Amino acid sequence: MSLSAPVAHAVESLQVWLKELREKAELADEASAYAVLRSVLHQLRDRLTMDEAINLGAQLPVMIRGLYYEGWRPHQVPRKIRSRQIFLDELSEELLPHTFPVEWAVTSVFGLLAHHCDPGEIAHVIGQMPDDLKDLWPASVRHLDKNSAKKNER
Repeated sequence: MSLSAPVAHAVESLQVWLKELREKAELADEASAYAVLRSVLHQLRDRLTMDEAINLGAQLPVMIRGLYYEGWRPHQVPRKIRSRQIFLDELSEELLPHTFPVEWAVTSVFGLLAHHCDPGEIAHVIGQMPDDLKDLWPASVRHLDKNSAKKNER
């Protein structure tokens, strides 16, 4: 059985993201990359406003978008990020039974998002994060949040 072109493209996009994440985060395999991607996306999604979570979701390839929205309860968001450590601890719990270096997992997924998503959208996402989590994003996109804040002041 062959896959239709749209389905084949969706599968290929997922494979590209997982391979890139596996290599960047030095994970053992795509299953590990899948677990990391899923968990980080959920932690991020649940801390964004509903509108921002939807806007970020629209940037994702179709299969990753499904993964992103899996189990989402929009009436329960955004969850307040109290600290970087709590964010990382909750992510560590979600990743169990896997034991990945959590901060490295977050920076790798944030890098993947920065690489594949619209810079303006990433700026909005970063703008909703507390300062102690913003530095987990690649330096190349952290300045976007500051630039968009300056534009909004005008």
